[in-house]
Amino acid sequence: MRVVLQRVARASVRVGGKTTGEISRGILLLLGVHASDTPACADFLATKCAELRIFPDADGKMNLSCKEINGAALVVSQFTLYGDCRKGRRPNFMEAAGPEKGQDLYKYFVERLRGELPKVETGIFGAMMEVELLNDGPVTLILEEIA
Repeated sequence: MRVVLQRVARASVRVGGKTTGEISRGILLLLGVHASDTPACADFLATKCAELRIFPDADGKMNLSCKEINGAALVVSQFTLYGDCRKGRRPNFMEAAGPEKGQDLYKYFVERLRGELPKVETGIFGAMMEVELLNDGPVTLILEEIA
């Protein structure tokens, strides 16, 4: 499982012109599910994302987690995170989980994150989405848990 985490001042996702998820201060998570991923991968990454110390304390040092600031999360499914671009000009997505497994683990990850943070919003799995964000920092990290 692979996550691109961005610390944001705000973020939103729209599908067909309709907002499906919107947050203020918190984290935007682009989530890719690998074909071999398990619920244990989602457990680990949900906790890691919520507890990663990436928000500034009173001294401006990154010492606070999203959980500690009562921040929100916006989770967007992103199978293209497993696009292999090493050969040719067209990405190969063979490492990404199929739609059924991908959606099941995406939903599981979201539910685990809802147990960690006060507000978790989402896009729509498999839909064409427009994601808008105001990156705060910028702070962008890539996290991965391999089954």
